[in-house]
Amino acid sequence: MTRSASLVIVISVSAAVLASIALAAQDKYTVRVPNGLAFSEFRGYENWQDVAVSQTENGIKVILANPAMIKAYRNGIPGNGKLFPDGSKVAKIEWTSKKSAESPYFVMVPDTLKSVSFIERDTKRFPDTHGWAYAQFLYDAASDTFSPHGNDAKCGYECHSTVAAKDYIFTAYPKR
Repeated sequence: MTRSASLVIVISVSAAVLASIALAAQDKYTVRVPNGLAFSEFRGYENWQDVAVSQTENGIKVILANPAMIKAYRNGIPGNGKLFPDGSKVAKIEWTSKKSAESPYFVMVPDTLKSVSFIERDTKRFPDTHGWAYAQFLYDAASDTFSPHGNDAKCGYECHSTVAAKDYIFTAYPKR
């Protein structure tokens, strides 16, 4: 009897631990950059239209834009000298890359998620950065969690100021 009672206790405790881990899984929409943007401000970004892809030295990014930004791109912004309107938003999802094992020819594909970054245009809220705010959330695969990188909405401004003439946006909307 003692053995079966011990087994029941071990199974019960194990089930409780697993259940608490499942309940404690991070809700990514609760994460925010201190004094900056929150993940929740970009809810639904996974369904936005792609602008372009880019390759870094050790990764692949897809750049997505919300409908307001896509409309602006299609209207020729920023190439026509106009600025993106307030409400324009960008999401950048970056993965490490690997060679596809299935493709009959050489092609690099996403592997492990590295980070999700956001950019938002709101000239009233972010006047010090020409209306743009930036946020980057690093992903930890081992814990399946995101953590903010940087400490305010200006964290990407300096880098993006090199493309001030393009309204602070690196990625062009290529021909389709």
